[in-house]
Amino acid sequence: MPATIEGPDFVALQVRDVQAAATFFEAHLGMRRAPASPPGAVVFASSPIPFAVREPLPGVDLDGDARPGLGVALWLRTTDAAGVHERLATAGVAVTALHDSPFGPAFTFTGPEGYRLTVHGG
Repeated sequence: MPATIEGPDFVALQVRDVQAAATFFEAHLGMRRAPASPPGAVVFASSPIPFAVREPLPGVDLDGDARPGLGVALWLRTTDAAGVHERLATAGVAVTALHDSPFGPAFTFTGPEGYRLTVHGG
């Protein structure tokens, strides 16, 4: 039988300012850094899929793209979507209204460097 893909195993956002993006995810979403990260990246202790912010790969021009990640939907799971929504809104982060989705309460926010991310659950 030929090899098959089981599904995503790692997600990283390419950003201009790795430390500022990492601080955003720590301060506003409560994410914790993993014990080790490769050079030019910060990996978080997320599950079931590891998540990171990293320097752009060669050939990636973030300055030429007004909306990084356009066309990719990245959803972050939580046990308290309403609580995360309130925390982000209070901090002045641009958020959409909390709404029902097939995956529980959900909303979208503008994260570091213009990435649009969706939070869902609980």
